[in-house]
Amino acid sequence: MAREFLDHIPHARALGMTVASLGMSKAEITMAWRPEFVGDPSTGVLHGGVVSALMDTCCGAAVLADPKGPPSTATIDLRIDYMRAATPGQTIRARAECFHITRSVAFVRALALDDDEQNPVATATGAFSVGG
Repeated sequence: MAREFLDHIPHARALGMTVASLGMSKAEITMAWRPEFVGDPSTGVLHGGVVSALMDTCCGAAVLADPKGPPSTATIDLRIDYMRAATPGQTIRARAECFHITRSVAFVRALALDDDEQNPVATATGAFSVGG
């Protein structure tokens, strides 16, 4: 279902997001660096909005990948802490885990990473809707 989720989101298709892995309550989505995603032309650093779109989408996929997950979800709240600029030219990926679901809300945490696995680009925590 999470793979279909990406196929039906126009911005995910436009940004070239690809599901790298799906597991029990977990998702990893990658996105290649492209010049049109750059926020600062003098450095080649990705715009923060591109990173936030990737993290938000990955969090939603993790909710859908949860065994108790809903057939659809929407972001209620998403807090992103940017730790550093993503390295220009490198693929960026988000890893998210849905760690708790109530009757109406799913709770998720995520990382955005480039090739430096030990030094995240950003972290996120979020709440997503559950139910119709």
